[in-house]
Amino acid sequence: MPRAVDGTKRKDRRNKMLKKAKGFFGRRGTNNRIAKDAVRRAGVYAYIGRKDKKGDFRALWIARISAACKAHGLTYSRFMNGLKKADVLLNRKVLSNMAIEDEKAFAAVVETAKKAL
Repeated sequence: MPRAVDGTKRKDRRNKMLKKAKGFFGRRGTNNRIAKDAVRRAGVYAYIGRKDKKGDFRALWIARISAACKAHGLTYSRFMNGLKKADVLLNRKVLSNMAIEDEKAFAAVVETAKKAL
C-alpha cells in the first residue's frame, strides 16, 4: 500500500495560491511556482496602492476646491488661509463635497474666509 506523504495539504496550499492568482495573464494564473511570485508581487503593489490612494484623494479634493474657489474669485491658498484665520475646522473632503453638492453653503464658507482675510 502506498504511503500518503502530504495528504490534501499540498493541494489545498496550491489551490489557495492559484485562487489568489485567478485572472493573471498566461502561466502566472495557472502555474503554481510562477503564480506564487506573481501573487507576492501583487501584494506589494496592493500595499503601496493603499498608501497612495490617500494622497490621490487629497489631490482630487484640492483640485475641486480650487476650481470652486476660482469661481468665487479666490485662490485655493488664500481660501485655506482665510479658513484657518476664521477658525473654520472643515476638512478638504467635506469642503469638496460641499462645493459639488451644496453651492450656497460653499459660497457662505467662501464669504467667511474672505472676511477673515
